[in-house]
Amino acid sequence: MVELTIDGKKVEVPEGSMVMQAANKLGLYVPHFCYHKKLSIAANCRMCLVEVEKAPKAMPACATPVTSGMIVHTASAKAVAAQKSVMEFLLINHPLDCPVCDQGGECQLQDLAVGYGASASRYQEEKRVVFHKEMGPLVAAEEMQRCIHCTRCVRFGQEVGGLMELGMLNRGEHAEITSFVGRAVESELSGNMIDICPVGALTSKPFRYTARTWELARRRSVSPHDSVGANLVVQVKGERVMRVVPFENEEINECWISDRDRFAYTGLYTEDRLAHPMIRTADGRWREASWSDALQAVVKGLNDVREQHGAGQIGALGTEGSTLEELTLLARLTRSLGSENVDFRLRQTDAELDRAIPGVPWLGMPIAQLGELDRVLVVGSFLRKDHPLFAQRLRQAAKRGTQISFIDGAADDPLFPVHARLTVTPGALPNALAEVLVALARAGEQKVPDAFGGVEPGAEAVRIAASLASGQKTAILLGNLVIASPQASLICANAQALAQAANAKLGFLTAGGNTVGGYVAGAVPVADGLNAKQMFEQNLKAYVVLHAEPRLDADNGVQAVQALKSADFTVALTSYRSAVEEWAHVMLPVAPFTETSGTFINAEGRAQSFKGCAAPFVDTRPAWKVLRVMGNLFELPGFDDETSESIRDSVLVGGVEPHLSNEINGAIGLAAAPAAVERLADIPIYRSDAMLRRAEPLQQTAASQAPQARMCAATLTSLGLESGQPVRVRSQQGEITLDALLDDAVAPGAVRIAAAFAETAALGSSFGQLSVEGV
Repeated sequence: MVELTIDGKKVEVPEGSMVMQAANKLGLYVPHFCYHKKLSIAANCRMCLVEVEKAPKAMPACATPVTSGMIVHTASAKAVAAQKSVMEFLLINHPLDCPVCDQGGECQLQDLAVGYGASASRYQEEKRVVFHKEMGPLVAAEEMQRCIHCTRCVRFGQEVGGLMELGMLNRGEHAEITSFVGRAVESELSGNMIDICPVGALTSKPFRYTARTWELARRRSVSPHDSVGANLVVQVKGERVMRVVPFENEEINECWISDRDRFAYTGLYTEDRLAHPMIRTADGRWREASWSDALQAVVKGLNDVREQHGAGQIGALGTEGSTLEELTLLARLTRSLGSENVDFRLRQTDAELDRAIPGVPWLGMPIAQLGELDRVLVVGSFLRKDHPLFAQRLRQAAKRGTQISFIDGAADDPLFPVHARLTVTPGALPNALAEVLVALARAGEQKVPDAFGGVEPGAEAVRIAASLASGQKTAILLGNLVIASPQASLICANAQALAQAANAKLGFLTAGGNTVGGYVAGAVPVADGLNAKQMFEQNLKAYVVLHAEPRLDADNGVQAVQALKSADFTVALTSYRSAVEEWAHVMLPVAPFTETSGTFINAEGRAQSFKGCAAPFVDTRPAWKVLRVMGNLFELPGFDDETSESIRDSVLVGGVEPHLSNEINGAIGLAAAPAAVERLADIPIYRSDAMLRRAEPLQQTAASQAPQARMCAATLTSLGLESGQPVRVRSQQGEITLDALLDDAVAPGAVRIAAAFAETAALGSSFGQLSVEGV
């Protein structure tokens, strides 16, 4: 530790710290633009000049290392004169357009100009002009003459996003920030550039010119889109959500959020937003109804099915984005009616998985500990797209020397160095884990398990095994592809055996904002109850569907819709009419997360509650209230809660931790020989739930481009195809026509075709054998 004095106050900071960090520890504010605590030091704005005794001139606080006995003055006459001089230079070319600038009212330059700027400029020459830049549908760079060249955006892209999408051209007053020629800003974290830009050069394109910052009410919330549980500030004007920005929480999302969390709100107020309860008439037409009439129709429809076919013919389905309270009451209602058929995991296909994982699968560690690991193996995850903030944590760990390896179906670039990688078809994931376990056993001169007796590890498996064996803090993380796989229980068993052999933690990168909460809420089948896949296969007589768009959210969307259409009665609690109107008998408009109170439990098992941020849309009601009233109308016990907090507290007696367990029950083994051509299905980052699919700016990005049949060169050659050629793709469920595309990241023997698109829904399941032929 080094002791120094700043403005007469003594402070101790670690050796190697900068004066800026020491001042921050004392709570002293030093004006700055280019300094950011999460980015490297650039020292190019010079606004943080301070007086250091015995130094010949003012020094930048952000780039001056502390020394023992150093005496610093941040507000002396010499320091303030230097700071005012810098401000004069910064304002020489800056346009005087604060009244029309989107950053007005929350601009760092505006604030500091009040304290350090002059009342009039001495600069009489012509100001420079910088032509606007096109950076895609999310980030606006229409007034780049406002840029002060702090390079925060450039450093963010390189150091946090992992992708250098912006850079600086030219020198002196001709310098300008620009994107690469013909390229938009496409990182899944790009919106954070808007937050860290200290002026109005980079702004939010969807928010642009829609409201002034001082008109906005700010309310805290939690993201439902992935299992990080990112903390948000939802900004509201009147009754509408206008903008979403991060709320800093170092233990969860630090000060970042993904573009998925930031811009999903643009899908809230779309043309197909359901405004009133609707009932389908006998001739198939829809009529608007009161809440009372609609709920009475639901009670009558479900009672008719119970009387005619028994309660076991009722199934209830939710999603991973439903709140803890909603899933609790959905499960409670279903079981009170006499049925055990309740599930929220619409993409799970392995019926044995519930027996294999008797506890609640979770990350296995606090999120913050991801950055402390020294060896990581990620299995079956499109990491950057499934969990962009987990990927960011691992990216920072990789910079510190963490070795990160992958076993996956497509070698997508995670934007950090990959130590070793096994890229195999989805059906070969159990065998890839077996290879690594055999290599690990042989290297440690341990007995190879009998089940893996004939396995010969390849070079990459040996490298992964050597990496795991050399670590002190090691983790094996299983992604969404593993849990959705028909072989999920076998993959998990093999992964557990490998984790035990490597003395590593086993964790699950769970899908959706509330997967852990769904388990804790009891929204999974027990005893003789059916899971989601079985409910669709057995064509039940009645379904209650909460927040789901089954055609795109279920593993086999076509089969799901057919089952729902053939049912005697179906009720949909939904925010969007088009998601359910082809099969529902009653549509009830329920609130998305911005209009209801509730709780999400993230991957680390942290329960985070939030309030509604905006007024309900027209006749919308919170889903937990709708389910509670349904229970009252059925005259069932246990539906007396007046607040979402009382529901939460009844579920979380004793906390979340006692429920969490990644222990796997099941035998290790090898998978059968894979099919000649297997489907590899990813869920594109902006197609993972109904709200995102309706967020138009996100649908304009490259990440949401129309699906293609992506194959490596070896697969294309074996099928006699060429890149760009139209091909007919057939599955057991149906067929579609797509363009073939060369993608050497895809495993040989696999065809990568994105799910969650209407264009690919006809193929049915995300797993299984395909036939591909030229048209």
